[in-house]
Amino acid sequence: MTEKLTTAVPAWRAHLLERQADVRRILEEVRRVAVIGIKPDVVGGPAFSVPDHLQRAGYEIVPVPVYYPEVREILGVPVHRSLATVTPPVDMVLLFRRPADVPRHLEDILAHRPRAVWMQLGIRHDEVAETLARAGIDVIQDRCVQVELDGMRR
Repeated sequence: MTEKLTTAVPAWRAHLLERQADVRRILEEVRRVAVIGIKPDVVGGPAFSVPDHLQRAGYEIVPVPVYYPEVREILGVPVHRSLATVTPPVDMVLLFRRPADVPRHLEDILAHRPRAVWMQLGIRHDEVAETLARAGIDVIQDRCVQVELDGMRR
């Protein structure tokens, strides 16, 4: 008789979202999105164009730039310098930060308790993702939110 070895998957792993259905569910359920690392339109690039696209699609964008201390408004919305000053809470945090810079935002994200954290395409930090997932926060890594949103609308 052969014994079947089963390894139970820890419950927190269910918060590490990779399936298309889970990504779609997040995009359907969230409305208010804080964008950490957003850039002003004069700088451009994906850290401006992606949040702009989300705003045009009906999401409420809360800009949280990391640089540009002189900028007071992005996308017509007053900027915040930290999640700590954002009220009411956001549903999702969208990160436009280098992977090595992601951990410096962990404490603020955990204190804010968003429903989800999305690390934009090219951004992945498995240790931070695990910490967030263990706290019950859904995490999507290394995916472009604009591409996913446009794919849903086809």
